[in-house]
Amino acid sequence: MALTGRAALLAALGSLPVGIWDPGWTGILAVNTPLAVACACDFALAAPVRRLGLTRSGDASVRLGDAADVTLTITNPSRRPLRARLRDAWPPSTWQPGTEVAASRHRLTVPTGERRRVTTHLRPTRRGDRQSDRVTIRSYGPLGLFARQGTHKVPWTVRVLPPFTSRKHLPSKLARLRELDGRTSVLTRGEGTEFDSLREYVPGDDTRSIDWRATARQTTVAVRTWRPERDRHILLVLDTGRTSAGRVGDAPRLDASMDAALLLAALASRAGDRVDLLAYDRRVRALVQGRSAGDVLPSLVNAMATLEPELVETDSRGLTATALRSAPRRSLIVLLTTLDAAPVEEGLLPVLSQLTQRHTILLASVADPHIAGMARARGNTEAVYEAAAAAQAQAERHRTAEQLRRHGVTVVDATPDDLAPALADAYLALKAAGRL
Repeated sequence: MALTGRAALLAALGSLPVGIWDPGWTGILAVNTPLAVACACDFALAAPVRRLGLTRSGDASVRLGDAADVTLTITNPSRRPLRARLRDAWPPSTWQPGTEVAASRHRLTVPTGERRRVTTHLRPTRRGDRQSDRVTIRSYGPLGLFARQGTHKVPWTVRVLPPFTSRKHLPSKLARLRELDGRTSVLTRGEGTEFDSLREYVPGDDTRSIDWRATARQTTVAVRTWRPERDRHILLVLDTGRTSAGRVGDAPRLDASMDAALLLAALASRAGDRVDLLAYDRRVRALVQGRSAGDVLPSLVNAMATLEPELVETDSRGLTATALRSAPRRSLIVLLTTLDAAPVEEGLLPVLSQLTQRHTILLASVADPHIAGMARARGNTEAVYEAAAAAQAQAERHRTAEQLRRHGVTVVDATPDDLAPALADAYLALKAAGRL
């Protein structure tokens, strides 16, 4: 049989029978003097592991789904060259399934007094802070018979940010915003708007917009045009209680709510409005206030990165009180929460009047697309029962939404893919109607 270099050397030195030798086994029992001398020399010539210097550099943040590179610099201060295998350990959620072994293990040689760099390619599968565990180094002698092994703690944290997949909708929403802002020929009229200019009356214009004084001074009827007010205050409230932990597709409802909140924040900041964030269940999980238009989106993304659903019932009274403290003056409060009947009827409705009497309320909820698919199912008895259950669930959500609308709340109920653009459209509709 063919022999590896190590096996051939051991055979020549008269060690164990070659037929049972495992080249991957680094510990052997020497049975004669030449072999013992060779092993002792090999061990002595292996570079010491404890004295190595290790530092990190690279990406400190990455969007979920993107790749991050973390570089490890190994300095060898000893008088022996380092021939090593290295494992850079990270949590399992840092890797795509099946890629951990190839991505975390490296071979390297570092001459005496020099340094080398190895790069670990990460592709996280979950949001939040991902911290490095430890670096394990196995240093081999020139014969590869024995090895020294040790571990080093080299701290590094990569913050995995929300992916913000709904940003693809931002250009179309900004185009609509420019129309409302009067940058094109389309202008709006309403109570919460600012006077822009006069123009000639055309059939279909609201007669309440006629400027009778200007009309008296000219031969045609003049109407006032308006543009939406700027510098409005918007408070995004993320419910991080147990209902946000329910999975819709491959992600919890909280992730879809965050994506919708980010699109609305990007749009509102471009509109000149001030955007704050409150994440709450039984206590404040995140609070972002007073950020400038250029800084608000990075601040929100950073605050949302570490948010996780809490398996507790949301304290609606505490949420309401905290929201009122965060928005002391009239604001648009956007509640990203559930439309399930029990949490709304028992928790939100009893305290809703405290919010609606001072603020404009917009509630957005994530609907499960699987329910709509079940409602269309037919063909056998099981499918009919599923359709009936789905229809009942949809009817309950519609009744809950109607209850909220009767209290003056604007309700958006959409699937994860549609929630972000639907919420942005609702904001633009409120702005066009002058309700902000």
